[in-house]
This record gives sequence, structure tokens and C-alpha cells, in this order.
Amino acid sequence: MQYDRSMPRYTIDFDDDFDNTLTELVKNTDATTKADVIRRAVATYSYLKKAQKENKNAKVAITEDDKVKKEIVLP
Repeated sequence: MQYDRSMPRYTIDFDDDFDNTLTELVKNTDATTKADVIRRAVATYSYLKKAQKENKNAKVAITEDDKVKKEIVLP
């Protein structure tokens, strides 16, 4: 995503561990910048919370071979 001067800007302070996590996510995913990682994370969280609101019984799960390995509870 190109920077657009009409877009809102934010300044957020993160500790070194969080910054290292962002750096690793840029290196190991198709995200191109730390801001891209944060945008994708917020978009994913927004999508999941909307789905949760629409269906109270919905669950997020990690599966392997159609077997649930872990269920994720959203805060």
C-alpha cells in the first residue's frame, strides 16, 4: 500500500519484544512493512469479531486433517 497524505497517521510506542515480533513477521510472511503487518492484524481481528457477533456459537479453530488441534477464544 502506498502512503497517502490524506490517510490518518498514528504514532505508537512498542517495546523491543513487540518490535522484534513485527520484524520477524515481515521477514516470514508476504507483508512488506511493519505497518502492513499491523493493518492485516487489525483487519483480521475486525473480521473475526464481526463473525463472532453474528454467530455467538462460532469458533475459531486450527485444524489438521479435519481434526481440531486448537480452538482460539477471542477476547
